[in-house]
Amino acid sequence: MRQRAARDQQRLDSGAVTSPKDLENLQREIASLAKRQGDLEDVVLEVMERRESAQQRVAELTERVASVQAKIDDATGRRDAAFEEIDGEAASVTKEREVVAGSVPADLLKLYDKLREQQGGIGAAKLYQRTCQGCRQELAITDINEIRAAAPDTVVRCENCRRILVRTSDSGL
Repeated sequence: MRQRAARDQQRLDSGAVTSPKDLENLQREIASLAKRQGDLEDVVLEVMERRESAQQRVAELTERVASVQAKIDDATGRRDAAFEEIDGEAASVTKEREVVAGSVPADLLKLYDKLREQQGGIGAAKLYQRTCQGCRQELAITDINEIRAAAPDTVVRCENCRRILVRTSDSGL
């Protein structure tokens, strides 16, 4: 547009156009080109402002992404460390269980494993102050009397949840 306006202005200044009508058309064309150039420059300025705003937003978002990624990396590292610790504890507990399971009679171990499978992983529960800690229900007085009368090596079970009851000095017997 600038080149065209400069060329038209040069034709106007050179005197090559002599017809008044052509001169008037040429002047209108130069004015129209100047107006169009101003409009386009305004559009370019607006686009440049939007671009600058978008670049700032991109920079902000990039910074936020980096921050979130750092948090993710930190959480992932802590999770992995926790998994390693849990795996180590599980291996240790598994070894301890194997040692203890070796000293428990086979029929009792079979019963315990069956109950554990049925009861969501808990096959035996502590009897604490006449309450089964497996189902959290207080045992009836008749059940307590039967447990009290049973020999210490007798396997006793909760009448409510059927778990094996572990008697201690806190059992309330």
